[in-house]
Amino acid sequence: MDLPATLPLSVVDGVATITFDRPQARNALDVPMLDALLPLLERLAADESVRVVVLCGAGGHAFSAGGDISGIPASATDGTDALARHIEHWAQSSRALHTMPKPTLAVLDGVAAGAGMALALACDLRIGTPNARFLTAFARIGISGDFGGSYFLTRLVGPAKARELYWMSEAVDAEHALSLGLLNWLVPRDELDATRARVLARLLALPAPTAAHIKANLNLALHADLATVLGAEARSVAELGTSDFTRTATRAVLGKP
Repeated sequence: MDLPATLPLSVVDGVATITFDRPQARNALDVPMLDALLPLLERLAADESVRVVVLCGAGGHAFSAGGDISGIPASATDGTDALARHIEHWAQSSRALHTMPKPTLAVLDGVAAGAGMALALACDLRIGTPNARFLTAFARIGISGDFGGSYFLTRLVGPAKARELYWMSEAVDAEHALSLGLLNWLVPRDELDATRARVLARLLALPAPTAAHIKANLNLALHADLATVLGAEARSVAELGTSDFTRTATRAVLGKP
């Protein structure tokens, strides 16, 4: 598929890296990027050669400042319903990141604001440098938020803190983000590449079915009752337990040849 120059894709050794590449606009997502992102994520989700999907921002100053929809299609200006349909379609990118059967990783060396923050939170894991900052931003321009930010933030930090971050719209620095669970790792900038490589190596070491089952069960646990989760976990273990990988790994753990 043809991608805009501002949304380059690199696929190397099972790792697909998508870069938001508008550094002059703090990597804000314009309409061509928004139109391309969802089909790209859906294609990567279905590609068995891709094991992990990574999101990052170009230029070293921002992950993404959010949506830049100054070029909204003319059809979307015909009324609230038309605009809502466009936004909901673009926002399905967050769903794709959250539900694809493989790990997703956001790498932040700058601000993630608005929809950019929501996309980062939709990923399974996040690495940040001291330059990383999170900002809901929506209230600052008089809107309520999109791209699933309210969904992911509430589940990561709890309802009280999520309300504070949405209504107050104050930036969360890297140290605070780590303490809240918005970042999984906070590392010096000169250690970012090594940390990303270490995390990716661990993820790539997992068989793809194992990674898919882990993610599915964790997502299920966000809304299902215990009995449902216990059943899903049991089915996963029964299915995975017959694999050659699991048999070999179990023998290694037990010290058996």
